[in-house]
Amino acid sequence: MIAVNGPAVVADDVSIEYRGGRGSESIRAVDGVSLTVRQGEILALLGESGSGKSTFAAAIAGQLGSHGEGDGALRRHIVGGELTVLGQKTRGLRGSSRKLERLSGRIGYLPQDGADRLSPDLTVGEAIAEPIYQRDRRFDRKEAGMIVARLVDAVHLPLGVMRLNTWELSSGQRQRVALARALVLEPQLLVADEPARGVDVLVRQSVLEALATLQRNRQFSAVVVSSDLREAGALADRVAVMADARLVGLGTFDEVLDNPVDPYVKTLAATAARGVKRRPAPTAPRRSTAPRRPVAAGTGPRTDRQENP
Repeated sequence: MIAVNGPAVVADDVSIEYRGGRGSESIRAVDGVSLTVRQGEILALLGESGSGKSTFAAAIAGQLGSHGEGDGALRRHIVGGELTVLGQKTRGLRGSSRKLERLSGRIGYLPQDGADRLSPDLTVGEAIAEPIYQRDRRFDRKEAGMIVARLVDAVHLPLGVMRLNTWELSSGQRQRVALARALVLEPQLLVADEPARGVDVLVRQSVLEALATLQRNRQFSAVVVSSDLREAGALADRVAVMADARLVGLGTFDEVLDNPVDPYVKTLAATAARGVKRRPAPTAPRRSTAPRRPVAAGTGPRTDRQENP
């Protein structure tokens, strides 16, 4: 793994626009955002729908590309400032460049619809292991099975689910599988966009607890997008608040909410006054207690099934 000296993410006056076809106007989705994500910390990106938080997170993950389909598709571009991720300046990197490919292997990305993107034709073990074989088709099946088994255990699923197809799981179980898949390459940075979206309240808590435990044990940096103050407060070390494409608050929860100026931050402060659980102080990483025996069934690359694009 490539060592990183300095912050995991540095955004310096970053602006991002959506652009349509010829003659269409550009839309400014992120406007002059500057922030830093430190090594080993969780930063929550908090904001309402349309605030620009998901677009900014996608830029950090190297997942801008096009948004939408067909004639209505919009291209997203960094049009101002500089974004440095794990020591690599990303503005202007092409999707097929070797630099971007190497960088993407060090970043885990969990999109909003990560659970829905799991191929129903794959078993859980295959779905989690797929990024391994996309990188190296000759990767040892036994070792891949051990990696997958440890992750399945870490996201609080029984090892037996590895042999089930993804469509056989509940929405909460699929969300945890998507989280495991995002972490299977042991990334230095995780970008998770609404990681507990679309599941009920009790399951949301277990998904977030699994994410927090994995981060403590593996010490990766994380950017977690959320629209829920209570979830962000329980998970993150610091918070960046976005409203109308701009950064309107940055710091610890106390720093951001104690003296609010922006109207949206004032609304958050009023919510916090009713009680928000804060993330406990970090503890030393613990060794995984997952079994180390090989559980390779259902994890190898399939030659008789079409792979998920």
